[in-house]
Amino acid sequence: MSGSIPPTFTQPRSLEQALKHFFGYDCFRPGQREIVEAALEKRDMMIVMPTGGGKSLCFQLPALLKPGLCVVVSPLIALMQDQVEALQDNGIGATFLNSTLSGMEARSRETAILNGQIKLLYVAPERLLGERFLPFLDIVAEKLGVSAFAIDEAHCVSEWGHDFRPEYRQMQQVRDRYPDIPIMALTATATERVRQDIIQQLNLRDPFVHVASFNRPNLYYEVREKTKRSFAEVLQIVQQKGGSGIVYCLSRKRVEEVAYKLQQSGIQALPYHAGMNDVDRSTNQTRFIRDDVQVMVATIAFGMGINKPDVRFVIHYDLPKNLEGYYQESGRAGRDNEPSHCTLFFGYGDVKTIEYIIDQKPDPQEQRIAKQQLRQVINYAESSECRRTIQLSYFGDLFPGNCAQCDNCCAKKPVEDRTLDAMKFLSCVARCKEKFGMNHIIDVLRGSKNQKVLQYQHDQLSTYGIGKDRSADEWKTLARSLLHQGLLEERTDGFPTLKLNDRSWEIMKRQRTFEMAVEPKRDVPGKTRSLAVEVSTLFALLRTLRKQIADEQQVPPYVVFPDKSLMDMAEKRPQNLSEFEDVHGVGRNKRDKYGQVFLEAIRTFCEEQGLPLGNAPGPVTNLPKVPDVPSYSQMQTLELHKQGLTIQAIAQMRGMTPGTISEHLVKVMEMGHSVDINLLVEPNRQQPIIQAIEIIGDERLRPIFDFLQESYSFEEIKFVRAWWWQNNVGF
Repeated sequence: MSGSIPPTFTQPRSLEQALKHFFGYDCFRPGQREIVEAALEKRDMMIVMPTGGGKSLCFQLPALLKPGLCVVVSPLIALMQDQVEALQDNGIGATFLNSTLSGMEARSRETAILNGQIKLLYVAPERLLGERFLPFLDIVAEKLGVSAFAIDEAHCVSEWGHDFRPEYRQMQQVRDRYPDIPIMALTATATERVRQDIIQQLNLRDPFVHVASFNRPNLYYEVREKTKRSFAEVLQIVQQKGGSGIVYCLSRKRVEEVAYKLQQSGIQALPYHAGMNDVDRSTNQTRFIRDDVQVMVATIAFGMGINKPDVRFVIHYDLPKNLEGYYQESGRAGRDNEPSHCTLFFGYGDVKTIEYIIDQKPDPQEQRIAKQQLRQVINYAESSECRRTIQLSYFGDLFPGNCAQCDNCCAKKPVEDRTLDAMKFLSCVARCKEKFGMNHIIDVLRGSKNQKVLQYQHDQLSTYGIGKDRSADEWKTLARSLLHQGLLEERTDGFPTLKLNDRSWEIMKRQRTFEMAVEPKRDVPGKTRSLAVEVSTLFALLRTLRKQIADEQQVPPYVVFPDKSLMDMAEKRPQNLSEFEDVHGVGRNKRDKYGQVFLEAIRTFCEEQGLPLGNAPGPVTNLPKVPDVPSYSQMQTLELHKQGLTIQAIAQMRGMTPGTISEHLVKVMEMGHSVDINLLVEPNRQQPIIQAIEIIGDERLRPIFDFLQESYSFEEIKFVRAWWWQNNVGF
């Protein structure tokens, strides 16, 4: 083959034609075409493109258009397997070499590479730099040619990256061994410092640098107050949105509990956390990727390495520890660029939990930084500013606000002119020499006499006490708004301090006004993408068909077609193969492979429903009821009770007090679950309590306790009353 493109890869007339032929897309996403053109010019490249921006295509398409083999370096086995399956399903020669293969399988794939049947080879960095692989690659380079090295997750190269891996640091050996082969470094998140470190470590020569916006316009962001009804809201979101979703929790215990309650509510959900064994975790992840279950409930251990583009919602049931983590985790929604929903539940109980976790860190500097990051998350959750403005400013990406895709922008909050208050606050920052944080400035404004204010003699400042008319919370809201609008800066080296900038002085000189949104009491249900009943029903039918085909081929459903393609089919209702090829994501290979079976399903559906073939309009939504189910912990207690264990034994086994175990059993009885009352109250003591209930009534415990002359404990009365309700009131 001598490095030529195999017969299946005929040279297209244009990049758009190649895009449609290989991947079924009609047009490039922002930035992709320029990157592909630079790659075809054999330039080194540094690409920063957020999740869902289409990074993979930036090296996959050039690999198909250039002679030779493209070597893709990825640290994540699951990710490389998913990408290879998707490429193969498009009729593209791709494979991987990793530790999951037997020696025979690896040799077979190496033979296919040498025969020119493979255009993209995925390897882990450890294998790439291994003693056996590099000599093999020398043979490939001589016989076929190596078109490029694509270093995915390139932030792993940098010690300043959020997921540094030492083996990535050795990637410079590739440049030394193959100096003329271009290198493309790709990552979803990288600051300027990290980018420069990557360029230096990989010895990239005059690289083409592309840093895409961190804005994900297809994602709707909202923050909801965390209350006792929050699980009911989670269930409502899951049932409203449909499709796949992820629920993130802080602890393993919360993961198990939420997963259990979703299961009890009729939702197919599975847990994922570091406390599970590898086999169970891997099985649950595979079942989620292949749409065997709808929801994955997970700690932040889940998400890296999954290539599931059709996640329709991400819910943070607990508060994330930092904004970067929240951006990455919420960003696992809508990787196919379809509308998706991100909900964060905010409660101060979570703040206390995270503060406790931070306090366990042995390094005081790490503690200070973590607390600063937590403050940024709290600011985000409490703010009435555009969510995108806050998120993107964290990454140094300016956004003007009014995104129309977050709860704050859609709630249409009233705006007030607060220029005078801003002048007071900024003047106080100036008089405190820009050496103090937000809380201290507010203490000075409100005339506090605490030790720190007196120690620095800030009670002598002209701004001391001029803000007594507003509460500390009101001043915090104003300060955060100044920060979010870029009218004030907060810097930290462990200790946050407020700093003025040019725009701060413009306000103090009355050259600029300051307006801020006023936080109303709101109940924003969230923005949903509603569909016509017919389209929604056909979409669900096509998802079922896709699942059947995917199971037969043993691949994830999105490898067959992404959700966007199925939605396009449901809306267009194509009548023949020519129209089917106009569906998003349908190239020639997909058309020939799946066209007839999907067309038949669409025709059958339309005939059964009496619908014409063609586009269908109109929205419809329905909200389900939320059942009352026991908590996961309560059910664990019930299971142990059914095994015949006493309250004391269960308490000892679970590390809880007997009183807590008793409350668990009472609660599950009140919800209709059967327990053995004879294990809880001696039979000869049950009847007097029942008689007392029938005489006195069952509303209050104290009258029953007094009627029985204090001869029976409140615990015994609770158990018998719950049993009596089950057998006399009914559930």
